[in-house]
Amino acid sequence: MRIANMHDRAFLVLGESDAETAVDIAEVSNGKFGPDLSSIYENWDSLTSWFSEQDLDTLATANGTAIDRAALGAPSPTPRQVFAAGLNYREHASESGFDAPTDATPPLFTKYVSSFSGPDTEVVLPPGGAVDWEVELVVIIGRIAHAIEAGDAWAHIAGLTAGQDISERILQKQGPAPQFGLGKSLPGFSPQGPWLVTADAIAHPDDLELGCAIDGEEVQKGRTKDLIYSIPTLVAALSHIVTLYPGDVIFTGTPSGVGIGRSPQRFLQPGERLDSWIEGIGELHQRFVAAPSTP
Repeated sequence: MRIANMHDRAFLVLGESDAETAVDIAEVSNGKFGPDLSSIYENWDSLTSWFSEQDLDTLATANGTAIDRAALGAPSPTPRQVFAAGLNYREHASESGFDAPTDATPPLFTKYVSSFSGPDTEVVLPPGGAVDWEVELVVIIGRIAHAIEAGDAWAHIAGLTAGQDISERILQKQGPAPQFGLGKSLPGFSPQGPWLVTADAIAHPDDLELGCAIDGEEVQKGRTKDLIYSIPTLVAALSHIVTLYPGDVIFTGTPSGVGIGRSPQRFLQPGERLDSWIEGIGELHQRFVAAPSTP
């Protein structure tokens, strides 16, 4: 099952990649589910049961509409909580100047929902900043999870989406203590999408290729099988610290190839385009512009 946030309403995405169509969930369920995305996750079990009983070809033929990528938002636009794992690929830890983590709990920080956007966006670069890219697999929670074990984690996950943890490195490292949450939460710095994909719709949800390119030049490429803390391990570890709620969003970490780890370092510039992809999920496209000059 694929669920998109289009025009701030929940849609099913049906059909193959060359002939996809969107179906308004609230309309075809006679108001039982949706239209907002938060209610979709709050009623996840009922929704998945309803979906399993539908004739998808009939739904698509009778109710399908064209997908407007410009109208797509983050698949879970108003989560209670947003978490992100740091240093979750060994080569990225190395390029960042750190040893790979070995504790039971991975390095974690929070992001802010005001940075969320959809998959195709224009992002304003802050004046004097050093803005970096970090393609990441993103997990969206579907059932309340507290103190669960890794073997039960997939049962608490609604699905996966693609994300970019765009990072302003100067603000991130500013002051006597790092400002991870602030440096990674400027407007438009957390694009996600194009939609949520449930694990049963992906052949190998624990082993997906992900990567990104700047103006066609590949800068990151990896596989999620190389996560130090796998998706189930990460979700379970978080659930032993906090309670995870339906709709919560977890950025799982980025592979090597970020700008700050290069020699010389490289950061995003006005006019550049960042294209990101995750196998079995889809693509993100960001264009970067300079901040307006002030008098």
